[in-house]
Amino acid sequence: MLKQLRPAVSLLALMTLITGVAYPLVVTGVAQLAFPAQAGGSLVADSEGKIRGSSLLAQPFEGDDWFHVRPSAAAYATVSSGASNLAQSNPTLAERIGKDAAVLANGTGAPVPLALVTTSASGLDPHLPPAAASYQIPRIAAARNLSSESLERLVESHTERPLVGPAVVNVLALNLALEGIHR
Repeated sequence: MLKQLRPAVSLLALMTLITGVAYPLVVTGVAQLAFPAQAGGSLVADSEGKIRGSSLLAQPFEGDDWFHVRPSAAAYATVSSGASNLAQSNPTLAERIGKDAAVLANGTGAPVPLALVTTSASGLDPHLPPAAASYQIPRIAAARNLSSESLERLVESHTERPLVGPAVVNVLALNLALEGIHR
């Protein structure tokens, strides 16, 4: 029996060292060398070098003078991220979306973009469609006493067009640029 147990335990120890220690260390080292910004969390710093967030995670912005991200079912907490799991037929979801749409209505009669009233699957999506960012321009222009045209140019300059998928705007990057515009 010892003859069969010894190789099994040795193989278990060897595979634990390879897959549990060596491989993660090698992958982490390669990632740090090849992609240091991404391996470090894709952190975004302001003009003074202060870390303001991650380009991969949404964070809430309060007030009429900022672009707002999608709502989050997890209150933007990374530990408990996730969807609300409310079905489309659930009256609670319809009530929440109705209240959010009423708050966001800008008086133009244009419908509120769905991205501003529905949560993403993770609750942490930092991107908006350009139309959802543009919808917020009248509110921000009034709050900051800026021209709509300058805000439209700002949104356009921060619109990312990936090779695959729709165009998106990173709200954190957009708000950091907006912060640089004097009120």
